[in-house]
Amino acid sequence: MSMGIAFVFPGQGSQDVGMGKALADAFPAAREVFDEVDEALGEKLSAIMWDGPRETLTLTANAQPALMAVSMAVMRVLEREKSFMLADKVKFVAGHSLGEYSALAAAGAFSLADAARLLRLRGEAMQKAVPVGEGAMAALLGVGLDVAQKVAEAAASPGKDTGDICQVANDNDPTQVVLSGHKRAIDRVAEVGKPLGVRRAMPLPVSAPFHCALMQPAADAMAAALAEVEIKAPAVPVIANVLAAPISDPQEIRKRLVEQVTGTVRWRESVLYMAQNGITQVYEIGAGKVLAGLVGRIEKSIATASIGTPDDVAAQADALA
Repeated sequence: MSMGIAFVFPGQGSQDVGMGKALADAFPAAREVFDEVDEALGEKLSAIMWDGPRETLTLTANAQPALMAVSMAVMRVLEREKSFMLADKVKFVAGHSLGEYSALAAAGAFSLADAARLLRLRGEAMQKAVPVGEGAMAALLGVGLDVAQKVAEAAASPGKDTGDICQVANDNDPTQVVLSGHKRAIDRVAEVGKPLGVRRAMPLPVSAPFHCALMQPAADAMAAALAEVEIKAPAVPVIANVLAAPISDPQEIRKRLVEQVTGTVRWRESVLYMAQNGITQVYEIGAGKVLAGLVGRIEKSIATASIGTPDDVAAQADALA
């Protein structure tokens, strides 16, 4: 039993019109997943995923369950077509932001229907938490977490009287940290960052300031929703975004998912934790290759592969057998 493997699940930004269609066409097991998600949400999310328009797919309330659906379609194909058993082959699972829900669903902590409904609610609650135009996010390129924290403090401080918020949202890799908060504060980031070594502060095309204190109303909504949902102990430990450490207890999973809405996604540290605990191969399960790229920049000793299409399934099936 080689346990040097971790599965990781992508977050928002990896969505693309057409994602999952080839899987659904090639494998009945994948189509079943998309049908179950459509049924859980009471609408044809799969039609938006496959035909667009892109603007509709990118809406947070659609992108979150859609990305989870693609990841779970890959998992179902591996399990059904390739007799793959997560608990036998994989030491940890982890996901980036919404991907943590995909990781939990893959490990059997959530039912597919519950994961879809929770992510739809999460997307809606995050969108509603802050009036459009009041919040923003920016990626700092060329600096790490320590500098990013200084930039966040400097950008927030001129707005002390107005209570401007600027926080580290995602610690993605050693040279990419995302800040989130009031638009006024994020607009100051490039200027205050220059003397601190920020090469570029890239505004992100997001509809809300995720993973900062402005998301508290969404965290409250998720606390209420998660309290009603059955969570089982996952088949393998899930590395929690807010801890960069593995958890398995259902009560703790609930608590950390609520904290995750306003807390930092500690992705860089999560990958380092994997490396320090024997992971030598990471598979990104679902749409895109964003996380595989981040893993490669964080820890050179970990090999990466992405599984999101029928060709990927064919290419990786033997390695996972």
